[in-house]
Amino acid sequence: MRIAIALMTAGALYISGSSYAQKVDFGKSEYDSACAACHGKLGKGDGPYGGVIYTPIPDLTTLAKKNNGVFPFQRVYEIIDGRQTVKGHGPKDMPIWGGRYLAIAGEHYFDVPYDPEAVVRTRILALAEYINRLQIK
Repeated sequence: MRIAIALMTAGALYISGSSYAQKVDFGKSEYDSACAACHGKLGKGDGPYGGVIYTPIPDLTTLAKKNNGVFPFQRVYEIIDGRQTVKGHGPKDMPIWGGRYLAIAGEHYFDVPYDPEAVVRTRILALAEYINRLQIK
């Protein structure tokens, strides 16, 4: 009996220390599910939807380079959110993620008190931070 308990404990420790204890990159996860279809896995604007839509898809890896080496965090945040008109963004060809995140939050958190705008901000901030990490050096 002691041997069985020892083996089960060792197995549980092995499992908890391996695949189940992986770190989650929330920004990358958001990017992969919301952006990669158009902007591509690496942000180069070469996603599979590129040939389907008429608007050229920007290369997200050059945003800082095109802005004198400074990542335009606020501008990226506003474009992702999309609920307010952003001068210079052009037509609203990109999905309005702020509105979508707000609707999704309502579906998931309808039975507990929560701040829907905090949910939206958290998801957009994670996404913008990940796009910042995609910048070419």
